[in-house]
Amino acid sequence: MYFRLLLIGYFEGIDSERGIAWRAADSLALRDFLGLDLHDVPPDHSTISRTRRLIVVETHRAVFTWVAQCLGHAGLIKGKTIGLDATTLEANAALRSIVRRDTGEGYEDFLTRLAKASGIGTPTRADLARLDRKRKKKGSNDEWTHPRDPDAKITKMKDGRTHLAHKAEHAIDLETGAIVGVTVQGADQGDTTTMQQTLPEAAAQLEAVAAVTDDAVKPIEEVVADKGYHSRTTVHDLETLELRTYISEPDRGPQSWIDQRAERDAVYANRRRIRGARGKRLLRRRGELLERPCAHLYETGGLRRAHVHGHENVLKRLLVHASAFNLGLWMRRLFGVGTPRALQGRAVVLGALLSALWPRIDEAIVWIWARDASPTPARRTSTGLITWS
Repeated sequence: MYFRLLLIGYFEGIDSERGIAWRAADSLALRDFLGLDLHDVPPDHSTISRTRRLIVVETHRAVFTWVAQCLGHAGLIKGKTIGLDATTLEANAALRSIVRRDTGEGYEDFLTRLAKASGIGTPTRADLARLDRKRKKKGSNDEWTHPRDPDAKITKMKDGRTHLAHKAEHAIDLETGAIVGVTVQGADQGDTTTMQQTLPEAAAQLEAVAAVTDDAVKPIEEVVADKGYHSRTTVHDLETLELRTYISEPDRGPQSWIDQRAERDAVYANRRRIRGARGKRLLRRRGELLERPCAHLYETGGLRRAHVHGHENVLKRLLVHASAFNLGLWMRRLFGVGTPRALQGRAVVLGALLSALWPRIDEAIVWIWARDASPTPARRTSTGLITWS
């Protein structure tokens, strides 16, 4: 039941466990999905939270692997070409609550101490703000942490705001759009660092899927990513692993390649591939298929903000979220719709169509009935009424 509750969170777009519990108690359809009778009490948010803490992350990963194996049997995972992308998730922690790593004092207490040390006896809030503006590296993760969520890092979000956040990274099968790997890491780490954990995770998942599909799923041969993943070391390391790279290259101007001949050859080979027809096609497909999971998981799926603490707890929720996304691909293959809301939307369209056509249908039924019931022919008057003469 716990995993079904998390699936409800994805398909209903509910971000918190409290919201999931409330929705499960409110909906008769979801009660039936959970296997509850009318007299049964659905789990509250504390039960969901306690169950999450008791079930280890390996069990959540096993659920993700099982769903991936189902997609493999359906031909929805091919392997071979993998795309990488990452995004930031707002953490369940406020910046005003951060403390110094060395002294444990809060941000305002720290500024007050600095102000008094600089000669301001009783500093006002304006004095503290003026002093803070002059400081450099005021949001350094090396100096500050959050006492309840040490894994959350100070970072700039996609919309330009500064928050404590986590970094979620996905590996996508570029032939089908299925998620084959997901990790949660520090938001202060660069793409070239986090991919070193995500790519092996995707390779392990593909190996598990290939084991139950008679090796119909191929191992990773090609890696496609955006400019954030490009570096001479990354491209060279992937080439050493016999992986072809299609990574967009930023304009860095003239570069020095002294004692780096192997790295130079790898960068030039990657540049040649992304300028070819296949490279351009893969990069276009990357823009399509890698942005789609982010929209489904974090916008309509409601997971842009985490309501739990720690990478492990965020990863537990994200693994089931990604499993639900893959289930949507499977449902679209089987039924033509990927979410219950899509099916509901089709029902609304069908209802509107029937409502628009019903006057015509009713008129035709009345006319046919009148024609068969009366020996005299029916005719329509100038006012639109049907009469018999």
